[in-house]
Amino acid sequence: MSKPPFFPLDIRTIVVLFCFVGIGYAQTFTTFDVPDSSSVAPVAINPAGQIAGYYGVVASSITRGFLRNSDGTLVTFEVPGSASTVPGGINPAGEITGYYVDSGFRQHGFLRKFDGTLITFDVPGSLFTFSRGINPTGKIVGFYLDGSQPCCLQRGFVRDPDGTFLTFDVSGSNVSPVAINPAGLVIGKYFNDKIFRTQGFLRRTDGSITTVDPEDSTLTVPTAINPAGQITGWYVDNSDHTNSFLRTMKGTIITFSVHGSTSTVANAINSAGEITGRYRDTNGQDQGFLRKKDGSFTTLDVPGSIITSAEAISPAGEITGEYGDTDFHFHGFLLRP
Repeated sequence: MSKPPFFPLDIRTIVVLFCFVGIGYAQTFTTFDVPDSSSVAPVAINPAGQIAGYYGVVASSITRGFLRNSDGTLVTFEVPGSASTVPGGINPAGEITGYYVDSGFRQHGFLRKFDGTLITFDVPGSLFTFSRGINPTGKIVGFYLDGSQPCCLQRGFVRDPDGTFLTFDVSGSNVSPVAINPAGLVIGKYFNDKIFRTQGFLRRTDGSITTVDPEDSTLTVPTAINPAGQITGWYVDNSDHTNSFLRTMKGTIITFSVHGSTSTVANAINSAGEITGRYRDTNGQDQGFLRKKDGSFTTLDVPGSIITSAEAISPAGEITGEYGDTDFHFHGFLLRP
């Protein structure tokens, strides 16, 4: 790469007084960009406050990964020779996983170690491999297209730190795992061809599968699981309205929406049970939200933005995501509690 491995961010700290449900308090957003980027998309944050994400390079179709350290310094990286490098998750050790696209437009998984070493991988026999999440022990979860299947079944995988793979599907259906927690519980979605719709799933370490599906759902997409096994995500109800849900450790599903919203999409949950995501208001504007453990909501709106989407939340309650300005350029933000 032409840039040095570390350089300071263009940081702008914005303080806004916001009032929601009669409670006033200050929100301090730290916004950031990657130099020479056309867009910035944070996707994950670890307990140390390190943020992983990707960005588009100005005047090109290239996508690269970035790591923002807690002191604001930035590391950019890419798999050598790749057309796109797209991180999907980061663990407490600062290890990052994701996928990259080669010159032949095929997707492969990668692991970036804390020292910057890049390891690429594919599930044996796969036509493509997408890596989505990584837990504290270094187990990686994702999905792949199985080239040995007559109809090229999309299957899930768990990659152990030693490089071995465990593969699985749900009742012979296409699956898309998205996250794995410290205990090795895996969540994602699958297409149930018996009822012709997408449902969520929870896979335990013994291989047993539990369907995750709100009662009135026509489509369910789990997005995150915390160390305690609480699951969040979103679903479309019978009225074609997008809502979100929390599945408790006991299996109870609690559905919720931001009051007055036309859609509510939960993206992440932390160990305290706090959920963050985005919602669309009656004016058609997307704003971020934080749902506290007691069920109360806080709106997150970067000043001057036309779109704010909270993508990840740390155990300490630090929230990261992206926002769009009036020119429809996307930038990153960090909101500390």
